[in-house]
Amino acid sequence: MPLFNRQGKITIAVLVVGILFIVAVATLKPKPEKVKRLPPPLLLVEVIDTAPQTLRPTIASQGTVAPRREIDLVSQVSGKVIDVNQRYANGSFFRQGDTLIQLESSDYKFAVIRAKAQLAKAKEQVALEKGRSRQAKREWRDLGDTTANELFLRAPQLASAQAALESARADLDKANLDLSRTSIAIPFQGRIRQTFVDLGQFITPGTRIAKIYSTDVVEVRLPLNDRQTALIDLPVNFENTQSANYPEVVLRRQVGGKTYKWQGKIVRTEASIDIQSRMTYAVAEVQNPFKTDPNSDRPPLSIGLFVEAEIAGRPMTNAQQLPKNIVYRGNEVLVLNENDEVSFKTLSVVQSTADSLITNSIESGTRIVGTRIALPVPGMRVDTGSANLNSTQLKSPLSNSADLL
Repeated sequence: MPLFNRQGKITIAVLVVGILFIVAVATLKPKPEKVKRLPPPLLLVEVIDTAPQTLRPTIASQGTVAPRREIDLVSQVSGKVIDVNQRYANGSFFRQGDTLIQLESSDYKFAVIRAKAQLAKAKEQVALEKGRSRQAKREWRDLGDTTANELFLRAPQLASAQAALESARADLDKANLDLSRTSIAIPFQGRIRQTFVDLGQFITPGTRIAKIYSTDVVEVRLPLNDRQTALIDLPVNFENTQSANYPEVVLRRQVGGKTYKWQGKIVRTEASIDIQSRMTYAVAEVQNPFKTDPNSDRPPLSIGLFVEAEIAGRPMTNAQQLPKNIVYRGNEVLVLNENDEVSFKTLSVVQSTADSLITNSIESGTRIVGTRIALPVPGMRVDTGSANLNSTQLKSPLSNSADLL
């Protein structure tokens, strides 16, 4: 028993000491200092200080090059083809007045000779009737009568002879015209698209000789929707072509890895809006498309070539161009108030491209957030820093085209 009491006392003492140690450690432990939590940093953004100005937009379209004038050259007389021009072949160029086909002309020469004989005979008959008429007048005068009968004076016979003379002259002109038509010539400078006859072939009136087109001017039909049409001064009214102001257009085509350009003008629109697509087709003309430039390797603007077009629009006042990446939901941007708090502003979009848009609903001095914010919340504050952009510093994706206009 005394031993047990002694061990119990030791155990109790150890427990007391342990408890006191734990209490002392908990009591004497230094308390953590309270640190004031800083607010999260504001998002740093660029700011666009708007300054609306007069801009001239460029409208994009595309089309296929086509000749302005293309015809089927046909024969007006019949005959055997006895000679063809060396340039009478698909793709050959020719000058105005060049003879492509020569028909056998012997029959037409004989017709000219016969017509000349008939003309001489008709002249003789007129001379005879004039003489007989004068003789009849003298005889009637000798009879002492003042009123003469038209038949007695041979007036109808003279009129008939004169009509026969005019007919003989017309027959001679017709024979000479048919003879000249045995040489089939080109009415304008151009190129042969396709030939249909060849040497030794007999042709009749109306036979197709060749399909040809002019090379002095080519056309490109450019489709435009309603919004694009409103941006261009299209020549849709009847006016003097000498004083008309035709919109400039630049045609582009990539050939062999290089981009080539041709300058042209919108000269007219088609007579009506296309009822299927509801598009307005503007017609651009390019002068001398096959003319070579000794200082350039630019190829000719060949028929059938697909090209992209950039049309100069009408000048727009109070316009502002903005990059497309800062636009939300197609027509909204973030603007800043005096406390650098953001809010959405709806724009009136005049023109939109892949990289930018033009609006005329921004007042001068409006500060627009020029940095894309992933999840913008109206009223949130941002840090504008000093990264302010003037609207004139924004690069226009159409600047290269504008330099050409």
